[in-house]
Amino acid sequence: MALFIYHRLCRLWDCVWRGFFFVHRVFSPRFRSLVDYVRLEVGGGSRDAPSTETAGGLQGVDTEREWSPEQGSEKKPPPGGHSARVTDEEGEAEAVDDDRLKTTDEFYCSYDSTWETEEGAHDERASRPLTSFRSNKFKRFESAARDMQNYRRGYPNEMPNLNFYLRKAQSQPDGALITDFHEQWFGNYDDLEHVHTYIQWLFPLQEPGVNSEAAPLTKEEIECFLASPTAKGYLFKSYVLMLDFYGIKLSDEKTGEVKRSSNWEERFSNLNTRTHNNLRITRILKCLGTLGFPQYQAPLVHFFLTETLVHGRLPNVKDSVLSYFVFAVLDKHSRRDLIKFAFLRYDRNEEFVWCPKKLQRQWAREAAERKST
Repeated sequence: MALFIYHRLCRLWDCVWRGFFFVHRVFSPRFRSLVDYVRLEVGGGSRDAPSTETAGGLQGVDTEREWSPEQGSEKKPPPGGHSARVTDEEGEAEAVDDDRLKTTDEFYCSYDSTWETEEGAHDERASRPLTSFRSNKFKRFESAARDMQNYRRGYPNEMPNLNFYLRKAQSQPDGALITDFHEQWFGNYDDLEHVHTYIQWLFPLQEPGVNSEAAPLTKEEIECFLASPTAKGYLFKSYVLMLDFYGIKLSDEKTGEVKRSSNWEERFSNLNTRTHNNLRITRILKCLGTLGFPQYQAPLVHFFLTETLVHGRLPNVKDSVLSYFVFAVLDKHSRRDLIKFAFLRYDRNEEFVWCPKKLQRQWAREAAERKST
């Protein structure tokens, strides 16, 4: 009865934390945007007529009128400004201030180059304006604009996952470099548990995840990743980061052997209660096999088989270990050994479905013979 109440309280606490982090992640950026918006308006700025600032201070205010379809003549761009060519129906063009578009317009989309100086420019991914409130309708347009931008560029392979691991790009939507995760998130168990947008960046796969802003791996990315000692070194640190989160410690960097860490009881309790981590571990195992650490797969799976079948811990992880973790191991001989190890330690009162009956009879017979000698 006490154990039942304990698990109920753990689930209730998990729901409370999830709600808190949801409210924090959703409303905190909007509150900051509101503050910046009020500061801009109260400070005398305007979304339609921003002031231009130089090293010497405020230089003035651009009071030039916006372009309208009725205007057919070309007007000169403001002094010191950057202009874009916007063609009307009669083939004439008008100047538009790029800076005004990028910094003050709430409907500025970083993926839409229609209003940019050059159609082929690759600096379209400007930072989002702080003064904007992103409506759902605009977010749908932004998603479509990203798709059409890829079309206009001939579907370029930008290799976002590799660039992230080379510290050339930030994760989205968290806006963190790979070193930020290693240095600031290590031991930060609350964020590692409740934030669900980082795992696709730390352990990319050739399949999409729940984070729509994380791109699947491409074959070209995999080849470049495997040829990069820097990227592989950072992936190793990502693995160590997540092992610590699960209460596990890497004991041999060469073979991949692991053992329980000093705080394993606390971390095991979290792992057993929050079963979405089973999906994360499956992703980690797949990524290790794809991006240069296949020798780390079997030791981690063997660890979980030992904890679940021998020591009777992590009951809510056991099925995932047998159905997913084991079969993520690329080496066939290691996979067979793991299945045999699991069968010989599985409860005989339960059905073992992870290998043919013929093999089960053979292994059971061999085990009985060894026991009798």
